[in-house]
Amino acid sequence: MPALRPWYANLSKPSWTPPNWLFGPVWTILYKAMAIAAWLVWRKAGLTAVPMQLFLLQLLLNVAWSAVFFRLRSPGPAFVEIVMLWLAILATMIEFWRAVPLAGLLLLPYLIWVSYATALNYSIWRLNA
Repeated sequence: MPALRPWYANLSKPSWTPPNWLFGPVWTILYKAMAIAAWLVWRKAGLTAVPMQLFLLQLLLNVAWSAVFFRLRSPGPAFVEIVMLWLAILATMIEFWRAVPLAGLLLLPYLIWVSYATALNYSIWRLNA
């Protein structure tokens, strides 16, 4: 993504934007927690169960957000997309909790981070509109 860095670097951002170096470690931890949660639910409910289908949906929305925000360079549409992602994470977390409470709990940091990212996305959109 080197070609995308100048675009993102030149955007106006709120003062509470985290430093770029923080994203890698945070997402590493979140993806590990997500993988453990999915494994716990998969073992109990199977791949075709509703919780796992929701998990796959939110993963697709997660990837789509990056494409909309960075590849298309569209913070406004990315905000709409990240709200859908947030709702999908919440639904997944609830269904994971019902299947394996620990799995639902493991998704809580992800929901919190995406809540923060949603506010950040909104702020960047408005600051650069």
